[in-house]
Amino acid sequence: MLVGMTTVANFGGTSHYADLDGPVHWVDFGGPDDGPKMVLVHGLGGSHLNWALLAPLLAQKARVVAVDLAGHGLTNPEGRKTTVQANAGLLGRFIEEIVQEPVVLVGNSMGGMISLFHTAYHPELVRGLVLVDPALPMVFGTRPDPTMLSTFFMYSVPGLGERFLAKAKTVPARRQVERLLELVCADPSGIPEELKQASEHLIGERAKVEGLDTAFLAAARSTVFTTSKRGAYYAAMKKLRVPVFLMSGDRDRLVNVAAARYVARKHPHWRYDEYAGVGHVPQMEIPEVVSERVLAWMDANRLITEAS
Repeated sequence: MLVGMTTVANFGGTSHYADLDGPVHWVDFGGPDDGPKMVLVHGLGGSHLNWALLAPLLAQKARVVAVDLAGHGLTNPEGRKTTVQANAGLLGRFIEEIVQEPVVLVGNSMGGMISLFHTAYHPELVRGLVLVDPALPMVFGTRPDPTMLSTFFMYSVPGLGERFLAKAKTVPARRQVERLLELVCADPSGIPEELKQASEHLIGERAKVEGLDTAFLAAARSTVFTTSKRGAYYAAMKKLRVPVFLMSGDRDRLVNVAAARYVARKHPHWRYDEYAGVGHVPQMEIPEVVSERVLAWMDANRLITEAS
C-alpha cells in the first residue's frame, strides 16, 4: 500500500485504498474541511498523477481527492469490468461511500465522459461539473489526428491491440512517458521532471500486475463505442441540471477542438473556455490558469460559498 504514497507525497497528496468490490486507490490532496468536495477523474490510461499539478491549487479553497478508476493507476481490475459504464458505477459508489456528500466533479478525457454520464443520471450526487477536454463525438467534416486514429484503430482490433501494447512495453519507462506527453501536450517541455519520474515509477509498479492490458483495451474500446453513440451522448448532455464548465485546448490531438466548440454552441448556458496553444491536458500544461478559472467559476455559481 505504501507504493501509492511514493507517487504523490511530493505533490501534497496522501494515498488511501477503499474496498469497493476490490481495492480502489484514491488520493487526498487536502483542503479546508468546510470547503466544497471535489473529485478528480482521470482519462484513459491515466491516473491520480494527471492531477498532481492542479489538485494542490484547487485545495486552497476546496477539499480535493482524485480517484484511480478500475484498471488504471493503482486500482487493479480485481475481476471488475473497466468499461465506461462500469467505471461510472464505480465513481458513483466512491462518491456515495467514501466522500459521502454531493461533489463538484472534474473529469478529463474519458474521465470527463464518465463524469458527464454519472451527473446526468445521478444528479443528487453532483453539485457542479467541470469537463476538461472530455471525450466527445466527432464533428462531421473534421479530420482526426493521424496518430490518434491509427492508435485507436489498433486498440479496436482483437489481437492487434494486444500486440501493439506488448511492443510498447518493450520501450524503457522513461521513453513511454515521453511518448505519451508528446501525444497529449502541445508542449511537453513544461512538465516538471518530478512528475515524469513519478510516472516512470508508476509504470514500473503496474508492470508487476497481470491483466492490465486486457483491462486497458476494454476501457479503450468502450470509450470509442460510447462516443460513437452520438444520440445517447447528446441526450445525456441535455439532462444536466447542474452548472457546467467545459474547457478545451485548441491543439488537442485526441479530441478535436471543433467537437468542444459544437457542444458549447448547443449549450450556451454552460461556461466554455478555450486555451490557445494547449493540448489535451490543460490541467498539466497550464494548471495555474485552470485552477484560477475553475475556482472563479465555482465562486460565481455559489459552489464555494454555500459549502463554507
